Amino acid sequence: MEILGIGTDIVECPRIGKMIEQYGELFLRRVYTEREVRFCQSRKHAIEHFAGRWAAKEAILKALGAASIRGLSWTDVEIRTGNDGQPQVRVRGAAREVAIERGIGDILVSLSHCRTYATAHAIALAGRPGRLATAEPDPA
Repeated sequence: MEILGIGTDIVECPRIGKMIEQYGELFLRRVYTEREVRFCQSRKHAIEHFAGRWAAKEAILKALGAASIRGLSWTDVEIRTGNDGQPQVRVRGAAREVAIERGIGDILVSLSHCRTYATAHAIALAGRPGRLATAEPDPA
């Protein structure tokens, strides 16, 4: 198992809450996929879950080495919860192209949050793009 990149991020949950409060749907649609919005809004502490996904997306972009690549959209990276409860990463668009170009086949991610902070760590692993690049578009 060859590690091609690592990334980490921490964000204040109230900061994400303020962004949602100030910009509402515009912010949510720009940063999160419909699936992520539905998931977070279904949780008791939705802001903490939104913040966790924000931190995960930042960590993943760092692990991809793509944090400053033009054309990347926040929604090119999606965090899903697997049947086992573990977070899974899906990429599409420019993020998928970067992953393929750099030989990244999977990204492991770990998230954690409390009322104040959310943090995430990501590890990009070498290999052929498997489930990493199988994100289908959200339903219309």
